Amino acid sequence: METIKSIFAKKLLEVKAVKLQPKEPFTWASGWKSPIYTDNRKTLSYPTLRSFVKIELCHLIQEHFPEADAVAGVATGAIAQGALVADELGLPFAYVRPKPKDHGMGNQIEGELPAGATVVVVEDLISTGGSSLKAVDALRQAGIEVVGMVASFTYGFPVAEEAFREADVQLLTLSDYDHIVAEAARTGYIKPEDQPVLAEWRKNPSEWGKQ
Repeated sequence: METIKSIFAKKLLEVKAVKLQPKEPFTWASGWKSPIYTDNRKTLSYPTLRSFVKIELCHLIQEHFPEADAVAGVATGAIAQGALVADELGLPFAYVRPKPKDHGMGNQIEGELPAGATVVVVEDLISTGGSSLKAVDALRQAGIEVVGMVASFTYGFPVAEEAFREADVQLLTLSDYDHIVAEAARTGYIKPEDQPVLAEWRKNPSEWGKQ
């Protein structure tokens, strides 16, 4: 029986929200060379898939964080998905900017989340976890309790797993790097000789591909 992680991995590959190019790596904004590129925002363009993501994120929240009384999305990638999830659950919604605005009210949290609210954070993509956990810090500094985070996808970097442990944030995702690679191998998207390359990248992504 297929798991949600396998099903979602298949869907991401079908709409090209995830691309694997071990022989022609991408360059991330950080400068890292990478055999994978992920753009989960593409899922918003497909109504059936958009609904799938919304419902499955809601299922994670209902099962693991039933005490949540509000939803916060991480800007910008998770604003739309977070709003859809909050609407489905009938909960208040706000989103968190990377840093406070430099004009107007200077808000970092946009929306109305009263101090003492119990919030689940919705994220799009987890790489190192840095930007996601900055949003958690901003919420906590505002007196808001963060009970956990749900996200569409994670690369599963050890540095991210450690960061979430240190921040005491439980992270649950709809799919991950291992399931993407497994699905890509199953369908012939990648060749058998590509799998060791993909595994090696995940071990030390910041140094991979350097001459």
